[in-house]
Amino acid sequence: MDDLDFSILTQLQEDGRKPFTEVAKVLGVTEGTVRNRVSKMVGDKTLRIIGLVDPHRVGFDAPALINVSVQPGTLDDVIAQVKQFPEVSYLLLVAGEHDLIVEVMCRNRQHLTDLITNRLHKIPGVVETNTTMILHTYEVIQPDLQLVKDDRLVRSA
Repeated sequence: MDDLDFSILTQLQEDGRKPFTEVAKVLGVTEGTVRNRVSKMVGDKTLRIIGLVDPHRVGFDAPALINVSVQPGTLDDVIAQVKQFPEVSYLLLVAGEHDLIVEVMCRNRQHLTDLITNRLHKIPGVVETNTTMILHTYEVIQPDLQLVKDDRLVRSA
């Protein structure tokens, strides 16, 4: 990735639906250049353009983060099963007390309870879970790409 890629990403972080013509104008390049760069980043999975939904506004009254501890040697199988749950919106491998963090969107507390006790806990290899309910989403904040860009410049100097 070069500076132009980072600049395009920064523009799309402001508004993922911003027309390529506007992005090109701001950056002083052609629309074709922007379109090609975005296509490449989408193709190599650097970029996904999606609509983020506020779970509470659309009827998910029990979104939650579930920390999952997994028995050694079963991680791949657990991940394969968990990512099939339609409630899962985010699945992360983490270092620390737990192995996975799973963000889920559930209609209500009963739905969440059922997901945890009747489905997640029954996956072979799941040892323990710890759940935190999300009460309100204030803002979904995109990472500041300048932090990575600055680090790349320091390392290349």
